[in-house]
Amino acid sequence: MIDVTAQASFALLAQAPAPEPETTRSLLDYIRAGGLLGYILIGLSISSLALVILQFIRLRADAWMPRDVQDALTRLVREQDLDGVRRYCDDPANASFLTAVIGRALARCGRSAFGFLELRSAIEEAGQIEADRRYRTNDGLQLLAALGPMLGLLGTVIGLIGAFGSLADLEGATRSRELARFMSLALVNTAQGLAVAIPCTAFYFYFKRRIDRLATDAGTVVERIVTPLEGRGAPDKPAPPRAAQPAPVQRPAPRPDAPRGVGAP
Repeated sequence: MIDVTAQASFALLAQAPAPEPETTRSLLDYIRAGGLLGYILIGLSISSLALVILQFIRLRADAWMPRDVQDALTRLVREQDLDGVRRYCDDPANASFLTAVIGRALARCGRSAFGFLELRSAIEEAGQIEADRRYRTNDGLQLLAALGPMLGLLGTVIGLIGAFGSLADLEGATRSRELARFMSLALVNTAQGLAVAIPCTAFYFYFKRRIDRLATDAGTVVERIVTPLEGRGAPDKPAPPRAAQPAPVQRPAPRPDAPRGVGAP
């Protein structure tokens, strides 16, 4: 009886299909499944990563308002050495948010008839201009965050078009294989587009907030540095050369022996 049961068990095992080997797909396989748009999205992700690293380097307090620059400008302003302040701000080795704002504000005051009486408004205008330059760099992340989902959606549409085309034109195993390939293309492109857009959107708002905070802190430092210049009046300018005045006309004196009214001019 035991032999019969064992033989039946072996017969069932022999008839059972062998388990299929597990197939695992690597990250490179998923990238290849995305097609040409998948490689473009990978390039966008690399660009966004480089831009994020660049923003982390640029948006530091030490890069916006270095301590040695603060000390040097404070000393020059207290000494009323405006020419020294201008030269220091124009030196590329001292380039920072502080030197850009103060140098631009002093240039405007030098051109104005009111001089340093409008120093505060000049600083506000210069600070806005320099902050906008930093915002323009950050706008690159916003652009990548918008392009990622659009390219992913384009890949999705292309995949769906191919999938429905395979349903209409092919049959059997070939149709199933092509349908799976095009659906994989659609879903992989969608995932890659979202993978680009989500981090870019998060970093865009993070860096935007960081620029706002750094601009506020730098404005406080600039105000502290240039306070001694407020109310100074018009900046010192060389006096223009005076035009030559014509010599007065000498009239002949009347003769003492001439009658009244005669010989008078």
